[in-house]
Amino acid sequence: MSTLKHKHTPKPLSKEAQLDRMIRVDHAGEYGAVRIYEGQLAVFGDKHPLSDTVKHMKEQEDVHLERFNNLIREYNARPTVIIPLWHVAGFLLGAGTALLGTKAAMACTEAVEEVIDKHYAEQIESLDDDESELAETLEKFRLEEVEHKQIAIDNGAQQAPAHGLLYGAIKLGVKAVIKVAERI
Repeated sequence: MSTLKHKHTPKPLSKEAQLDRMIRVDHAGEYGAVRIYEGQLAVFGDKHPLSDTVKHMKEQEDVHLERFNNLIREYNARPTVIIPLWHVAGFLLGAGTALLGTKAAMACTEAVEEVIDKHYAEQIESLDDDESELAETLEKFRLEEVEHKQIAIDNGAQQAPAHGLLYGAIKLGVKAVIKVAERI
């Protein structure tokens, strides 16, 4: 008797389901980014040399989050159920890396933004011509995420102790959260 297992190939998602998934995961990501920066600012306070820089990045993420809050309504998309988890985890990631020092906090930003840059680029590529407004929004946000990554590098991200380990772990975690948020 054969014990071969047949791999089930999922049927392609409808355009509506793809957009629902895209907006859900991007909303969760922008929410998480805001929480990471809030965690960093909670540790740094107002007088830290990088506080204004982190505030600037957080303000851009606030705009991104507000746009995705609106897109959730416009597309009647379902938000992810992991928002309460991301509320805590995002803050702890930001605060935890800030407690390790400025360079570690910047390594966190570098890793997160590296993943998000590629994620947005893939989404933009997948959109049809009739979604040009959404593509333009994603491209604007992608360029701001690239700016954040460069700010992090310029502020010592790659000189963080155990940079490769920290950077790799955060990238892996962000990719995992994206996969979870796409589905639930």
